[in-house]
Amino acid sequence: MIGRTQVRSGHRLRGTASALIFFILCFLPTALSAKAPTNADCLACHSDPGLTTEVNGKPVSLYVDEAKFKASIHGSMFACVDCHDDVKSAPHTATPVKISCAKCHSDEEKAYQSSVHGKGAHSPKAEVAKEVPTCTSCHGDVHQVLPASDPNSPVSHTNIPATCSKCHATPMVLQGTGLSAQPALSYKESVHGKAVAGGSQTAAVCTDCHGSHAILTPRDSKSSIAKFNVPNTCGKCHGTIEKEYNQSIHGKAIAAGNWAAPVCTDCHGIHTILQPTDPKSSVSGQALARTTCARCHEGVRLSEEFGVPGDRIRSYMDSYHGLASQLGSQVVANCASCHGVHNILPSSDPNSTINKAHLVQTCGKCHPGASANFVKSKVHIDVPLSRDPGSIAIRWIRWFYLSMIIGTIGAMLFHNFLVWRKKALALRRASHRPVVRMNPWQRAQHLTLLISFITLVLTGFALKYPETWLGWVFNESIRRWVHRVAGVVLIGVGLFHVFYIAFRKDGRKMVKDMLPILKDATDVVAALKYYLGLSDQRPQFLRFNYGEKFEYWALVWGTFVMAATGLLVWFQVQFSAFVPRWIIDVALAIHFYEAILATLAIIVWHFYAVIFDPDVYPMNWAWLDGRMSVHHYEVEHPLALADAEFASTSEGSESEEDATVKRAQHKEEGPPADKGD
Repeated sequence: MIGRTQVRSGHRLRGTASALIFFILCFLPTALSAKAPTNADCLACHSDPGLTTEVNGKPVSLYVDEAKFKASIHGSMFACVDCHDDVKSAPHTATPVKISCAKCHSDEEKAYQSSVHGKGAHSPKAEVAKEVPTCTSCHGDVHQVLPASDPNSPVSHTNIPATCSKCHATPMVLQGTGLSAQPALSYKESVHGKAVAGGSQTAAVCTDCHGSHAILTPRDSKSSIAKFNVPNTCGKCHGTIEKEYNQSIHGKAIAAGNWAAPVCTDCHGIHTILQPTDPKSSVSGQALARTTCARCHEGVRLSEEFGVPGDRIRSYMDSYHGLASQLGSQVVANCASCHGVHNILPSSDPNSTINKAHLVQTCGKCHPGASANFVKSKVHIDVPLSRDPGSIAIRWIRWFYLSMIIGTIGAMLFHNFLVWRKKALALRRASHRPVVRMNPWQRAQHLTLLISFITLVLTGFALKYPETWLGWVFNESIRRWVHRVAGVVLIGVGLFHVFYIAFRKDGRKMVKDMLPILKDATDVVAALKYYLGLSDQRPQFLRFNYGEKFEYWALVWGTFVMAATGLLVWFQVQFSAFVPRWIIDVALAIHFYEAILATLAIIVWHFYAVIFDPDVYPMNWAWLDGRMSVHHYEVEHPLALADAEFASTSEGSESEEDATVKRAQHKEEGPPADKGD
């Protein structure tokens, strides 16, 4: 058996050897003659800058810069046919197959395909798919690829921001992706961006946070910028800070899977990270309490879900520290001054900076010599959950003094109102006011306008500034209807005024006298010269002076604008069927700013003329009974006294007959000469 087996084995060996010899003798000469093309063979054609081919009807260059290729990472390690392995001869007739970087870089290719870029290449949106970056978009032409260590490489550390910005800072490229160009632009102004622009080789660039080939969305749990991975990502550069953060109350909450806990980017920002000393930084001293810490610690969410007391920011702002901070202090304590920065711990933790055992040291950083009694004072004034004797006493004192203030000042106001009313009415009765300045029709319109305007101002600004006393007075369910009713009344009195000036003789006379004339311009100059002391001649006005005319026509214009924009906003659903949505937004803006203009004009101009002018103080009563004194009318409207209407007044005043005589004398003698003040 053994002998026969050995014989068969010998026969198989001799057969294999014979086949091998036959293959060598037949095919070796052919194999030796088919020598692979060298780089020189390829460059004999491809070094020609004019060499092109046509792809989809467009010319494509086939030029290869020999010097750059040799300097590239591929040229220094590989021959052309190492990548173009389907090219067997030079020149070749068949078009080479498009090469794939995955032949050598399979791991990178796999990571790319699972990334947002790789998935974007398969987007059903053509405008998105065509803009998705490929290997050459970032690394450059395959024949000129440089290692990342080369400062000229587009993927070198300092060039990464510019490379990514080719797409991410160009709105047209991002169109259809749902992404904004702002993050890339913001990065340039950040502490990282400025450091890289200054030549830093360590400051974070895009790939340090987002990764290079395996870039994933923040919603992907494997992403380096997913919320729970952010501390580890930032920790690659800020290792010491990461350790402190991981031991803090925030870090432990994140480790436990608490989405509500903040990570680095929640406080510092994402692409807009600035130095803490920068006033615009979200972690600057003044920004911490106002915005950054307030996002979590001012609301009730922490109290409801995690039992963490809320209202901490308001109570800080009410303290000396908070008030001084709002006044611009750069040294007063902020949240981080007491609680720490990254090592924030609950007060119950022995290592916490606000633990009772450490308060003297913590407060002593700003208050040298702070004692145990000193640190017992409250930083967060009137903390709702506090039950210490000091807070209880302060609470009682507050209620006592609030009651005293309301009662005492209220009584003073009521007393002074009674005195003012008595004296004002006595002065009114004692004055001689036979000149009819406003007839009943005009007074009724004025009173309706007065009530509706003030109501509109109060209810309108209550909506715009709900945190003020107006928001406390007007509940929205009531305010919105009161505002609309007042608006309808204002429009109604405006329409009635049109009827009044069209169909009544006194109305037509009034609007005629209100028309601007050339004399109004000369009156302005004369008034300015007189009140500046440049002239002793008091300006001579007609029935309505330039200020009254200006105010009247401004009222007409303002009423029209407020009515038109108010109706447009009120019925915006209906109007949106006919006009673009931005028209409604523009109308709302005009409505708001016109309201401010009108309110200030009434307070500054009209109230002065009818209340604070020394000639009429404490009030020009014409709005109530329509009358003025002859002397006042003679001073303010001397050129119209002869045509003025007179009425009987109370006992002790001029009679109708006396007034008529005086009016006749005025017409014969002309206006009285100015006697100075």
